[in-house]
Amino acid sequence: MVSAGDFKKGVTLMINNEIYLILDFQHVKPGKGAAFVRAKIKNVKSGAIKEDTFNPSDKFPKAHIETKEMQYLYNDGELYYFMDTETYDQIPLNFEQVKEAMKFIRENDMASMRFHEGKPFEVSPPNFVELEVTETEPGMKGDTATGATKQATVETGTVVLVPLFINIGDKLKIDTRTGEYLSRV
Repeated sequence: MVSAGDFKKGVTLMINNEIYLILDFQHVKPGKGAAFVRAKIKNVKSGAIKEDTFNPSDKFPKAHIETKEMQYLYNDGELYYFMDTETYDQIPLNFEQVKEAMKFIRENDMASMRFHEGKPFEVSPPNFVELEVTETEPGMKGDTATGATKQATVETGTVVLVPLFINIGDKLKIDTRTGEYLSRV
């Protein structure tokens, strides 16, 4: 059990049967009245962020989150299959569970999967991926000085803004946290 007076950034707790991650907190001691803790918390399953206040003596059970590296195998039309490379167990997930991660994951790529009580709830691609451009307007020689961008579709179907000199077949390094083009590979 973790009391609100002992909150720390990055701790995961069970609050009203939901898993929350503490993003920020502040101990407040007003001139009048009792002290309290103001916290910014994120629901790890829905991604919703909210601010809440707690009595410093409130106690919450700590939520144990396990993270594993999993390999994406294939999609059968409904489910996306991931494999634990140590045990070779396969875990099928529906589109809603993997929607954001699949923008940057190809077959046989590795991804981080987070579990609570043995149930997967989040899939994350690596922070940086290298993907090939499959569709974009042709690049022109010398289009490097203006800083202008155009849209390019990569092999996963995601559209990324890239400099004008990028062509079909170029491999790009992309930051998956922001979806931004970083460089050509």
